[in-house]
Amino acid sequence: MHVISRGPLDGPPVLLIHGNCSSALFWEPLVARLPEAWRIVAPDLRGYGDSDPLPVDATRGLRDFADDVATVLTDGSFAPGARPTLVGHSMGGGVALQLLIDHPDAFSAVILEAPVSPYGFGGTRDEAGTPTAPDFAGTGGGAVNQDFVALLAAKDRSPDNPAGPRTVMRTFYVADPTSLGEWEELLLDSMLSTVVSDDNYPGDSVTSPNWPMTAPGGRGVLNTMAPRYLDLTAIVDLPTKPPITWIRGDHDVIVSDASLFDLAQLGKLGAVPGWPGEEECPPQPMVSQTRAVLERYGPYREVVYAGCGHSPHIERTADFADEVIKAVERLTPGTPQKRTHG
Repeated sequence: MHVISRGPLDGPPVLLIHGNCSSALFWEPLVARLPEAWRIVAPDLRGYGDSDPLPVDATRGLRDFADDVATVLTDGSFAPGARPTLVGHSMGGGVALQLLIDHPDAFSAVILEAPVSPYGFGGTRDEAGTPTAPDFAGTGGGAVNQDFVALLAAKDRSPDNPAGPRTVMRTFYVADPTSLGEWEELLLDSMLSTVVSDDNYPGDSVTSPNWPMTAPGGRGVLNTMAPRYLDLTAIVDLPTKPPITWIRGDHDVIVSDASLFDLAQLGKLGAVPGWPGEEECPPQPMVSQTRAVLERYGPYREVVYAGCGHSPHIERTADFADEVIKAVERLTPGTPQKRTHG
């Protein structure tokens, strides 16, 4: 596993976990805003950045990734006994919650940035995570735009292809593409580092008798987040509960109660034919699910940035860095509340 680290070993420790179709480099706009005296460690998850493309066993949920990342707690990346502030973006937020479940005493605070729902991505109908189909149809490796997958594999950098990685980053990763600014090429490099295969991204799939006629396989990235294999609600029963700060944008179209990456929402909009209707296959209430689980967890805050999309640490870098600084310095109260930034 390739790991980027910065700062003195005995500095305040921070562990950054990137999301899907990115790498540790995706954190660079934030790292540039954090104190140089901090010890910052950012690994590339397997199959991303410069880490080896080891196969991902999706039947373990996000545990392959979490187990890899857990090694930095003991390999000398941090000072002995350090309890880092744990920061996870998107899929990395799910990895962070899995790390918290497996190592509840290892972290002093947790920051979840636009995290995947504790019930996974797609295929559930309510705040309790009830499946919409017994085989979790509409989730996993088959629930992805194949044109995007092909262009990602080809490392396409075109600004004109509507399914190309650059267009996807400009359109879906942020609400305002100008927020990418001088970082755009580096962030695109990070995105294009994704290894495309059935064992990595997006993963395999199986046919289903239920709409949209595809269900999760057992290999690769997108299947790790299928609700067939992923359930992070065990955080509510942890004996140790570090405070969680949940940060999101109110214009996020990836992790949303009306996600444009959820086939049920796309079916509702008429973009995927054959949708069986709201009663049989409603869109997943991702944000509502996360809030319901965090309310059961206890010590959390919800921070919402107005006009911001899926990547607050890029779109509202100074505000996001301020939240990380306050978490590290223990200035945030550990009680549920919501702060909206204009």
